[in-house]
Amino acid sequence: MKIKLGVFFGGDSVEHEISVITMSQAISSLNPEKYEIVPIYIAKNGVMYTGDDLLDLYSFKDMDVLLKRCYKVSVVNDGKSVKVMKCPAPWIGKRVINTIDIAFPIVHGTNCEDGTIAGFLNLLKIPVVGPDIMASSIGMDKILQKKVLRDSGIPVVDFVSFYSNQYIKDEEKVLNDIEDELEYPMIVKPGNLGSSVGIRKAKNKIDLQESIEFAMEFADRIIVEKAVEDLKEINCSVIGNLTESETSVCEEPFFSDEILSYTDKYIGNGKSKGGTIGGGKGSTIKFGQKNCASKSNSQFSNKKIPAEISKEKTEEIQELAREVFKILGCSGVARVDFLIDNKTDNVYVNEINTIPGALSYYLWEATGKSFENELDQIIDIAIKRHRDKEKLTFSYNQNILAMQSGTKGVKK
Repeated sequence: MKIKLGVFFGGDSVEHEISVITMSQAISSLNPEKYEIVPIYIAKNGVMYTGDDLLDLYSFKDMDVLLKRCYKVSVVNDGKSVKVMKCPAPWIGKRVINTIDIAFPIVHGTNCEDGTIAGFLNLLKIPVVGPDIMASSIGMDKILQKKVLRDSGIPVVDFVSFYSNQYIKDEEKVLNDIEDELEYPMIVKPGNLGSSVGIRKAKNKIDLQESIEFAMEFADRIIVEKAVEDLKEINCSVIGNLTESETSVCEEPFFSDEILSYTDKYIGNGKSKGGTIGGGKGSTIKFGQKNCASKSNSQFSNKKIPAEISKEKTEEIQELAREVFKILGCSGVARVDFLIDNKTDNVYVNEINTIPGALSYYLWEATGKSFENELDQIIDIAIKRHRDKEKLTFSYNQNILAMQSGTKGVKK
């Protein structure tokens, strides 16, 4: 019997479309003999939909037409199974559209990857592929993440963080505090976004002001970091759980500006008028193909795999990647991004992506693991974690409110 895999994607995030792309890449590699895909698309307004048309990336070019061909749904646990139900439920006719055995959230960004969907799926009490609530939240929060890693002895660049209302209340004080702690140039980022959204480089105080105000359009917490001027960016993926993990080969992304931008990550050098989107981080998706996900392991124009670094530096980065994965309590597949200061040869952890674009399949293919095997592995990890979790005690069967002594104790 096939496993009914509920694939959740979309969401109220600036990375909404990237989530749709990653979903398309993943479902094209899932073994159809093992899994029945139940797509659950989360629109930008929070409404959930299901329907076979959601499995075709081309259909997302016309959202109005697509959603008319799909069902609005709610996902509920009725005590027997997790059901996908029409919403609102019809007075007559079929209400339950499908059931799901395992939830596979393929989401990126705030209101999704930050623990929001992990919390929702946790309430359904089914196996969930990927990070739990804590790892999701810390992984998305650049400020908290860096504090946790720094306190754990992991090397990170010097940084300053603050709330937007602090800046609005006393702009000059915040600017002076930043300049007291850091030297120019600096990198200004929203505190909880991915895909390089809202990031700018500041070379002087005017740049700093403009960069902060730009970042404040995306988040109410801002982080300012000391820029590594002569840098090499290196990424490494990790698969595993709290006790066991393995690392991929490293990649070196290239970018057209001083900062790796959203365009560099997802559009790349594609100039076709036929409608192409950079597939996650490393492939091109061409509209009009059924599954629309190119999974070529060829050299990509915006990255080098494996990275041109020494064996010793590779091993250092891989060990750090495993440590970050473990410290933050991750599960499934993640990607850890690093900065190498070419002047000092020091390595710094930049950030972790707990649900990376394209699920980092291209790094694992370069390591010798097919995308299909990667997906099987992270689904198996989710099943095992769920079984282990069921052995733990989260509540008691006794109802103390029904016990006379218990109610008297509360009253006293």
